[in-house]
Amino acid sequence: MDRIRIVGGNKLAGSIPISGAKNAALPLMIASLLTDDTLTLENVPHLADVEQLIRILGNHGVDYSVNGRREKQNEGYSRTINFSARNIVDTTAPYELVSKMRASFWVIGPLLARMGEAKVSLPGGCAIGTRPVDLFLEGLQALGADIDVDTGYVLAKTRNGRLTTAPFPAFPTDLQAQFMGLMTMAKGKSRITETIFENRFMHVQELARLGAHITLSGQTAIVDGVSKLKGAPVMATDLRASVSLVIAGLAAEGETTVNRVYHLDRGFERLEEKLSNCGAVIERISA
Repeated sequence: MDRIRIVGGNKLAGSIPISGAKNAALPLMIASLLTDDTLTLENVPHLADVEQLIRILGNHGVDYSVNGRREKQNEGYSRTINFSARNIVDTTAPYELVSKMRASFWVIGPLLARMGEAKVSLPGGCAIGTRPVDLFLEGLQALGADIDVDTGYVLAKTRNGRLTTAPFPAFPTDLQAQFMGLMTMAKGKSRITETIFENRFMHVQELARLGAHITLSGQTAIVDGVSKLKGAPVMATDLRASVSLVIAGLAAEGETTVNRVYHLDRGFERLEEKLSNCGAVIERISA
């Protein structure tokens, strides 16, 4: 299992190319199921979750092609991918595919809109806490879908529907861990209250291994900033928590080893290379 070795305490400076966001790419890829026209997406990142979703869409009959590298485009970075769903050959998303990535459950909406039916496996549990899909299903029912759950699958049928969404203005839970990494060395006390997931403070104990002073009270973390952190072996517990450990490791004195970095590979493209270009001493060590 790969791990990342960091020697912290170095001043960082430089430019970091911004990769496409995983959570933007995945729903756009799934939207290809809505039309028989070709959908072209630019700046699609090289990530494990993106490759898994390509396999899931292929199961429904979606073809894809990747454009070659263009002038002034960095080699190996985000790609332009064309998706073509001219013929939907299967409206079932099986457990063995959906269980590997929760976002794949979203195929149920486009399949309903285009084919009028879908059979999609329930996505299962998650390490950061309960992530129910009941509100999603209730929304489909409000659009006129008939929803049934049988032997671990959601069976949906509908004719048509309409839905209006609006942005959520509060601080995103997906940035909570990264900001905690920054707060560990900020002057004074900082407070984070997590209202979305009941188990999204697993990185607290790992940050404490680096010397962070953090106390937990229910769903609130109180971070008492320290003057310095010291490198230590730590373990990534989920996608966002893993990058918070990288941030803390870059600031810490000495060597930090982040284990279980397969979490990082799901959402952060070529992280070591980007940070190295800014002066960080960081490398991936393969098992």
